[in-house]
Amino acid sequence: MRKLTAVLLGAGSRGRYIYGPYAEKFPNELKIIAVAEPDDERRKRFAEIHQIDPAQVYDSWEEVFGQGRIADVMIICTLDRMHYIPAMKAMELGYHVMLEKPMSPSLEECIQLEQASHRFQRLLVVTHVLRYSPFWSGIKKYIEDGELGTVGTIQLTENVGYPHMTHSYVRGNWRNSEETSPMILAKSCHDLDIISWLMKQPCTNVSSYGSLLHFRAENAPEGSAERCIDGCAVEKECAFSAMKMYIQPPHHPWARYMTNDLSQEGILKALKEGPFGRCVYRCDNNVVDHQVVNMAFANGANASFIMSGLTQSGTRRVQIMGTQGEIIGDMDKGAFTLYRYVTGEQLEVRCNVEGDGHGGGDERMVSSFLRDVRQFDSNPSHGLTSATASLQSHLMAFAAEHSRLHEGLAVKISDMQKKEEIPV
Repeated sequence: MRKLTAVLLGAGSRGRYIYGPYAEKFPNELKIIAVAEPDDERRKRFAEIHQIDPAQVYDSWEEVFGQGRIADVMIICTLDRMHYIPAMKAMELGYHVMLEKPMSPSLEECIQLEQASHRFQRLLVVTHVLRYSPFWSGIKKYIEDGELGTVGTIQLTENVGYPHMTHSYVRGNWRNSEETSPMILAKSCHDLDIISWLMKQPCTNVSSYGSLLHFRAENAPEGSAERCIDGCAVEKECAFSAMKMYIQPPHHPWARYMTNDLSQEGILKALKEGPFGRCVYRCDNNVVDHQVVNMAFANGANASFIMSGLTQSGTRRVQIMGTQGEIIGDMDKGAFTLYRYVTGEQLEVRCNVEGDGHGGGDERMVSSFLRDVRQFDSNPSHGLTSATASLQSHLMAFAAEHSRLHEGLAVKISDMQKKEEIPV
């Protein structure tokens, strides 16, 4: 097996905790030889772990491209609005690219990226990791085997969980759609991609409703402060207290995404000075905390998707209704049940994967990408989650947000594809 070399743009949560560890775990498959990261601590730490030559350690992604092509692949984990230009430059230089979802907050840029992958004849794989997980790939196999007959309806619910909601979409990087992406695109293009993949039919029409219901200034309790640490009178009773969320020794599961210094002093300093210590009712967030999307498909099937950050924990639950059978599953439990109408049988399928993110999807996605890169010259496949495959779910997400902003207006996907840009 040929070991591939990679350049990593962005050593934040995905770069640091998914792609970096993969290279550590499978050193015969992947070696990260260069990194670009604006945060000094993250950049230095990542370079130390992977023993990267100091000459290949950069504080901005722009500097990387001055060196020409220096590796086999480029992994792009920058923020949403910093995806398009480096991805285009990378393909033009001859890199195969793994790009964090969403491809871009701009419909026009998404379309151009997909077209460029074919023009430059490069792999552009979008990180729709759920397709690679045993849970979703297991469901897909039963559908492909004809167990459900024709799928009539898919109902998928994404329970984001209030910890993830408040960390990422109220206090964190994806809180404001003007800086990153609407939540249906930033978070739930995963889910729209799964629906599109399982349905295996073109989506034709979309409508959507949703809003920022709760995490708003007018809902702040009396006596609350600008920051949870600043003598807030209701902090101890508040479910969304930053003190409760980030001070969780010894592992600090959420604090590691907030600060590099996980000492008590370091976390307290971050809560006093950084964005994650703010009251959830006093942030500059504008993305929704709940949304529903209805979809119609070319063969007459339909689907509904519910996303909510107003839930206890994060999981996805699905019900797929067909002409010959039904599947009901819970991703968090790593299990689904197949019901066969003719025989009355119930088949319980367990596919839980411990120790790997997204139900086992993360490692499988990276492994699949590297395998496709190695085989590309002799077998130029564009991968399970190619830009072409991903564009469908991006169109659905843009249509859903356009509909939501226009009081549930039904949007035709064909109309969107004719337009250069859809404002969201």
